[in-house]
Amino acid sequence: MSDPDKRGAQTTPEDEADRRRRRAAFLRELHEARELRDRVQPRRARAARMRQAMRMRTFRW
Repeated sequence: MSDPDKRGAQTTPEDEADRRRRRAAFLRELHEARELRDRVQPRRARAARMRQAMRMRTFRW
């Protein structure tokens, strides 16, 4: 029983290009949504930046 949706199946370059295009569009929209949220809720955005900075300071390599 072969499943055509399995990973590792043969994909055409058109499929890969289409996937990359959709991924790029998704990431672009995600970035725009984050920027909008940061403008609309500046206090929450500042708190999130502070939490991220604290995480980065306390991270051990």
